[in-house]
Order: sequence, then structure tokens, then C-alpha cells
Amino acid sequence: MSSTGRYALRLVPREGPAATSFRAHKLDDHALVAAARSGDPSVAALFCERLWPQVERAIRRLVGAHDVDRDDLAQLAMMELVNTIEHYRADCSLDSWAQTITAHVVYKHLRRRRLEHRLFCNLLADDDLTGSPVREERRSASREALARVAQHLDGMDERRAWAYVLHDLLGYDLREVSQITGASAAATQSRLVRGRREVHERIENDPELAQALTDPEVWQ
Repeated sequence: MSSTGRYALRLVPREGPAATSFRAHKLDDHALVAAARSGDPSVAALFCERLWPQVERAIRRLVGAHDVDRDDLAQLAMMELVNTIEHYRADCSLDSWAQTITAHVVYKHLRRRRLEHRLFCNLLADDDLTGSPVREERRSASREALARVAQHLDGMDERRAWAYVLHDLLGYDLREVSQITGASAAATQSRLVRGRREVHERIENDPELAQALTDPEVWQ
């Protein structure tokens, strides 16, 4: 641990001694958290390896598999997990906690970028769709529809837009959205309700988008 009280370690786990050690120790989450809190440097790498899949999963849900900032976000998330382990109270699983902390890191990062086209394109990205002209046409149509949704969200109050995106599009529950955005549960609920209402109104007033979103061929 450094003089500032933070761990000095490589935060990207990889196959090798650390992975072998983790499997050999077979620490349960309670023991792993306790050891990490004690400042044992030999456990820090094991802690990061244990949570790495959850970090990757949360980042993929939010920005997709090919975002240019993905590696930096993963590093930031691991640093935040290590540095905030004292705040974990086991009122949820370690996996849920790691995903929520990671989502909060990504959320803060994305707030510094505009809510843009690629956020929604990445949600749809699937290499298996490439190939036939019909699939390419459907993919183009669905991307165009998502881009129009992104444009509408970009014109909304940012806090309401994020509540809608995190809850309705990405599947985080209300408590998680509250933690991710740093807002109270009441404020989060209000933003979600108002954001959802505005999204629906904007779609209703955009006939081409409304038709595209209800066309099953676009999403096959």
C-alpha cells in the first residue's frame, strides 16, 4: 500500500501466477473482502481478478465491446473498487456491488461526453449480423432508428435521459440507478417517470421513428 493508503498494483488481471493463486486459495467473498480491507498486498491482485468479469460485464452493457475508452474505464473502475472496499457493507452480493460501482465510474465518464450515436449503436453491435444483404439492410435500419432515439435523448434533460437509459434500456433497478447517478431514490424515481414520459411523447411526435420501432423486420 502506498503512502496515500491506496494499493500500488497492476489492476488488469491475467492468466498466470495470480490466477493460479486465486484458484489455489479458494477464498470465499467474505474472506476475500476481509483480507483486502486489511491491506494485504498479496490479496489485492486476487481481489481484482475476482471482480474483473463483473467490471467487464458492466462496461460492456454501458458502452459496448469496442468503445475506445473501454480499457481506461476498466482501470478506473478497478481503482475505485480497491479504494472503496471499506464502504462495502454486504447488503448486496459482491458482484452486484462491483457492477454498480463500475457503472457509476462509467456514468461519470460518459457525462463528460455527449449522449451520442455510438452509445446506442454499440448496444446493437453483433458481428453475427454481418453477411447477407438483407441482414445488412436490417442492421442499417435499426442503427438509424437508434440514432434517432439518441438524438431525442440528447435534447432532453440529461438527468432524466440517463435515468431512462440506465433503467429501461440497460436494466438497472431503481436502487442501482440511484447509486450510479448519485441521486436520492425519490429524485431517481421522479426523473425516470418524467424521462420515460418525454421519450414516449417524442417518439409519438416522430412518425418515422415510431413506425421503425414497431416494425418487427427492422429488429430481426
